[in-house]
Amino acid sequence: MFSMTSSSRRARRGATLGAAGLIAALALAGCASDGGGGDGDNGNGDDAGGELNVASILPQTGQLAFLGPPEFAGIDLAQKELEEAGYPWPINVSHHDSGDTTTDIASQAADTVIADGADVVIGSASSGVSFTFIDKMIDANIVMISPANTAPDFTDYEDNDVYWRTAPSDVLQGRVLGNLMTGDGAANIGMIVLNDPYGTGLAENATIAIEAAGGSVVAEELYNPNETNFTTQVNNVMAADPDAIALITFEEASLIIPALIDAGATGDMFYFVDGNLSNSFDFPEGTLEGAQGTQPGAQADGDFRERLLEVDPELEDYNYAAESYDAVVLAALAAVQGGSPDSDTIKENLQDVSRDGTKCTEVAECLELLEAGEDIDYDGVSGPIEFDENGDPTTAVIGIYGYGADNRNEFVREEEGSM
Repeated sequence: MFSMTSSSRRARRGATLGAAGLIAALALAGCASDGGGGDGDNGNGDDAGGELNVASILPQTGQLAFLGPPEFAGIDLAQKELEEAGYPWPINVSHHDSGDTTTDIASQAADTVIADGADVVIGSASSGVSFTFIDKMIDANIVMISPANTAPDFTDYEDNDVYWRTAPSDVLQGRVLGNLMTGDGAANIGMIVLNDPYGTGLAENATIAIEAAGGSVVAEELYNPNETNFTTQVNNVMAADPDAIALITFEEASLIIPALIDAGATGDMFYFVDGNLSNSFDFPEGTLEGAQGTQPGAQADGDFRERLLEVDPELEDYNYAAESYDAVVLAALAAVQGGSPDSDTIKENLQDVSRDGTKCTEVAECLELLEAGEDIDYDGVSGPIEFDENGDPTTAVIGIYGYGADNRNEFVREEEGSM
């Protein structure tokens, strides 16, 4: 686990909001004439009497549209449960489409949320899309927490402590993916990889694990985000006679898989990743039988899944719902600890509420501890989180899923690891 001595992200604990401070904040909220967020007051630290304005920039359209519903549900559930627990400020949530890297939708959405005075932005899902507007968030000093970015490139990005993520870097998912394939006996592995920071970063880390286990990547075929014809990539991978094929893609998997099947591949050769681990594929029965995949985060099951379904009864996939929920909760708790729902206060306290305090897992429990003047360590539904100085979770869980004859995946087991 990461060991830290000092950090620019280390919150100033002297700003912890005790019982008296929380009561004062509530009183201020009652007499304030206007919320700081509504004035675009997202970074000057004088928003104690205002509102917590949360904006999402997540996929409603594009290559990752299947990730949108669970992410939106996670955000909405967090708002609901914070309000039910007596959160000291009103919480406003607005959802905005991120599209994908073939459009400028996310950049336009970023302009909108900046103008509207967001205090924290949840998004985006795609690492490539986040890179299209991260600099706007930095310039506007608005905290940005991605529930799904896994590209390693973000770790060292010069972000002025604005950028955080509740999903682990693909250093971990790549390790688990590579070990999963070699552990299943695959020695010669082919890859079809999206040519963007997410795809190439995940492929690189999977390759490291594969080679460390004595395996070989016999073919790695890249494609660009706007491609629709994958004949060359499929032919080159199949010509290498792989034992397993890692599909490091987004929704293009729906086009790539039939081509691989036609070329002689079978479902049990396929290994999916978070960008395409979906239950919405429309393939003939048995196409994906035996396929497996990796997904960062704990399984969204049991009570948490039931709570999500109360928010959105139509959910079929649950990818990154937990990470989205935790992103909102962490931002909200950071605001309470610092005494103000503005971006400066949130970013100064995010790391502290994620580690090194009294552990809490429920929203109401965490708020009670903060009211009593306690430092807290929020362990979320997605895992322990524990932010490091780069805004990355230092400890995370990767779920492993398997597909049956009905082409739907089910949870198999999870692997926990540290960065």
